[in-house]
Amino acid sequence: MFGLNKLSKWWSQDMAIDLGTANTLVVVKEKGVVLNEPSVVAIIDEKGKKSVLAVGDEAKTMLGRTPGNISAVRPLKDGVIADFVVTEEMIKHFIRKVHKKSAFANPRILISVPTGSTPVERKAIQDSALVAGARKVQLIEEPIAAAIGAGLPISEATGSMVVDIGGGTTEIAVMSLGGVVYSRSLRVAGDSMDQAIITYMRAKFNLLIGEASAEKIKKEIGTAIASSGNTYLMKGRDIRTGTPRELSLREEDTAEALKPILDQVMSGIITALENTPPELSADLVDMGLVLTGGGALLKNIDKLISKETGLPVQIADDPLSCVAIGAGKALEQEEMFSTMLSEY
Repeated sequence: MFGLNKLSKWWSQDMAIDLGTANTLVVVKEKGVVLNEPSVVAIIDEKGKKSVLAVGDEAKTMLGRTPGNISAVRPLKDGVIADFVVTEEMIKHFIRKVHKKSAFANPRILISVPTGSTPVERKAIQDSALVAGARKVQLIEEPIAAAIGAGLPISEATGSMVVDIGGGTTEIAVMSLGGVVYSRSLRVAGDSMDQAIITYMRAKFNLLIGEASAEKIKKEIGTAIASSGNTYLMKGRDIRTGTPRELSLREEDTAEALKPILDQVMSGIITALENTPPELSADLVDMGLVLTGGGALLKNIDKLISKETGLPVQIADDPLSCVAIGAGKALEQEEMFSTMLSEY
């Protein structure tokens, strides 16, 4: 009997999932982050029958490099499901990977969702996880999970503000006494930055580059405020001649390319501050705001926000994992955070 109970517990090991547009992170109780892979699925079409060829890291290497019968896709767009069937297969793959490919895994799952997602979009996420093998699915809003993961005192009678810049959405929230006082979800974030770089390279240099190259530029030399003379050797295809070409990209170029996206993020932050009650605004003067998500790693973004708002800005210790870690804590301490969890 003991052996059966132990096996049953292993089968149903509870999980928290940060189901992101760019990356999916999985946290298991008492183990922390056990999986961090791109939210990408490679589909192969064999005589009209489609099947999953690869998921995660392996699938991402195929983006932009596949033959005609293979397509590498991102099943989530702007933080919500764009392809129900492929998302279901991706979640199923990650569950089995965490549970060592056990066909009997039926965990309770807590999934983070954008604050701006509709009830229909939330139900789609829940249904995908249920069909993928979860026995119960609960949802938590991303900025709440990010704030928990960053260690903010959201249960206390003081104002806390978090700006989570992910791949598909930027989540802005002001919290106090365990609840959200104001929240806003912007469908501009890391992917929009990549697209802005692609557009800029085409318009200014007549150079065509792909998403992977744009992401690399963002990570290597991307900045919110140009502060050095760093350059990056970029390769792409010349639009006029159709031949490969390389050029030296400056920090100033990336700052100019990213400005339209950063302006939208700043506008969202200013609107949040304008809608924050005066007493909580006073708290934010001292507490400031915390940046989480991959976008928090953009060079000088904290300086830009601090300059525009006059508030102290901190980058979370582990911005990429904040939402997943926070969801994991909410999963482990369900009673404490029960009012922040929902089902559809």
